[in-house]
Amino acid sequence: MVDVTDFIIGGLSAGCAGFFSNPLDVLKTRMQLQGELKARGLQKGVVAAVILHSIRNCIRLGLYQTALKKGILTDENGKTVFYKSFIISSVCGAAGAFVGSPLFLIKTQLQSQAVQQIAVGFQHNHRGAISALKTIYSQHGLRGLWRGANGTVIRAVAGSSAQLTSFLMAKDALRDVAYLKNRPYLISFIASFIGGVFQTVAVTPFDLISTRLYNQGIDAQGRGLLYSGVIDCCVKVWKTEGFFGFYKGVGANYMRLAPHSVLTLVFWDYFKELHNVYLSKREIVIRQKL
Repeated sequence: MVDVTDFIIGGLSAGCAGFFSNPLDVLKTRMQLQGELKARGLQKGVVAAVILHSIRNCIRLGLYQTALKKGILTDENGKTVFYKSFIISSVCGAAGAFVGSPLFLIKTQLQSQAVQQIAVGFQHNHRGAISALKTIYSQHGLRGLWRGANGTVIRAVAGSSAQLTSFLMAKDALRDVAYLKNRPYLISFIASFIGGVFQTVAVTPFDLISTRLYNQGIDAQGRGLLYSGVIDCCVKVWKTEGFFGFYKGVGANYMRLAPHSVLTLVFWDYFKELHNVYLSKREIVIRQKL
């Protein structure tokens, strides 16, 4: 049976992390749109960002934890099986990304906004998250809210599989280190840092593509003014900027993803432990009453 608490914990963990990592997300977004940073407003789109991270990871981490509890991801010794974790975390990441795509669209457009003198990329001039939602829906309907979803789903598959699989496998290895045996939160911290490194390498090219797809202007028919889709964006980046064009903003991306990964996964383990402690205490109270 699915435990709703697993989904709440997943969303809460990422929402808390998203609040702290949002300034770095703004830096990354603007670097990917122009390649240099000269703008203020480091908490642009913070509301959309926190809600986005909460919704996406409520689904992603909730589904992944459900699979973990059912023993789908591990062998008979309780060790993480690479291909099982890779497949399940990819599916979980894709599901969360698709549901949260409208908020990713709004967050990206809000974070790219700046005064004209220092503006980067196409400027949508939204007054806020609610205003952006109303404007996009009124002009382009439901389909407009999911514009660019294919890019962020591919991004999520790469990032989720790299992050969660490396995180669990690193934890398995670190538990065998004598010094760390009674230090679960230190294990979580080190493993989450490793997860952030793998996630950054895997996700940056897809992150750049989804950022550009989301932020581009569109015509009256809802078609992008710069890119027709993921493939077109990839081809144009390759032709004009070369291989390293896909890693534009990788430093800022790492500076955001590493702390965000650490905070999300450490919060995730911490909240799960709090929930387990609560369940244990409740069980004791129930037994005492019998």
